[in-house]
Amino acid sequence: MSSALTRRSLLKTSGMALGATLLPASALALTAEGTSSQLIHLNLNENAFGPSANVAGAIQREFPRLSRYGDAAAARSFAEQIAAYERVPVEQVVLGEILGALGLYLGSQGGPGGEFIYSTPGYLALVDAAAHVGGVGVPVPLNADYENDLGALAAKVNGKTRALYLINPHNPTGTVSDDAAFKRFLREVSQRAPVVVDEAYLEYTADFETRSAVSLVREGANVLVFRTFDKIHGLAGLPIGYTLAPRPLADALHQQGLGDAESLGRLNIAAASAALADTGHVRQTRAVTAAERAKWVAVLKDLNLAHTDTHSNFIFFNAGRPQAELAAGMRAKGVDIGRTFPPYTNWARITIGRPEENRIAQQLLREILQGA
Repeated sequence: MSSALTRRSLLKTSGMALGATLLPASALALTAEGTSSQLIHLNLNENAFGPSANVAGAIQREFPRLSRYGDAAAARSFAEQIAAYERVPVEQVVLGEILGALGLYLGSQGGPGGEFIYSTPGYLALVDAAAHVGGVGVPVPLNADYENDLGALAAKVNGKTRALYLINPHNPTGTVSDDAAFKRFLREVSQRAPVVVDEAYLEYTADFETRSAVSLVREGANVLVFRTFDKIHGLAGLPIGYTLAPRPLADALHQQGLGDAESLGRLNIAAASAALADTGHVRQTRAVTAAERAKWVAVLKDLNLAHTDTHSNFIFFNAGRPQAELAAGMRAKGVDIGRTFPPYTNWARITIGRPEENRIAQQLLREILQGA
């Protein structure tokens, strides 16, 4: 069961190189042998390039008010900013990393036994939370392309279904569903049960705006879209997100206290607002991540390793050996690649880091696999 309910700057657009980092050189401390004196974290899909440069100033401006709780006016202004960005009424914006709370709410409606359909393996914050109030998870394996199996998911919907929870791009595979087929699936299935679409990684795709399921929310479908500032916006250390929901459900969630300024935190609101306003930073992060992803894919091809068609800030590949064995070998050499995702026990997920981090990890991968 997942215990976490939540999901770390590129340089300003000057003449400096896109792949450079704001972190000081000592933060990585590369030695002459190309290894690191500190553990390189490529395990949690954090944004290695950090947040917008505007975030630091926004946070600093709040320092004199740290003794005060987050205020409702700031939260309302932030919600209005999101509503304008997403082109939905502000009443349909629920602030916060609410997947866990959403699972608790949906799971408690109608008593125990409600079913929550999801793709497996996957990120289970919502499903795990629902289980605490009697919800029943209904796992559906991915299809042959390691994508959400839309047909199999639809076939599981029945009178007990409380919600479907889908991640697009999927985690841990990074695959995206065909846009037309996915939208058609959402329109049809949402007539039978609410569908929660987790788009934590969608902003890493080049066609993010047209691919997003928010268009279904605008149409009035029974679809919810979750976004987080933890990933491409680089705010994992100040976790915050939002959900776009049908008006009746959004009203109910607001009545439950979700999205109130006090729970969100003054610094989180200020940081996320500054990050959302810097669309140029998102484009930069997307571009440099795509470039580094292409290098990773080239390495996987060179090593003849089966891999998914990832569109996110991580890669997923068949290492040809237990993932735990590969992870232990890489961690011993200073690179943390995270956990296993059963039933893909030979597959490894590696977060795309900064160029120098990727070079180290790629060399280690070659040494470990070719040495065996």
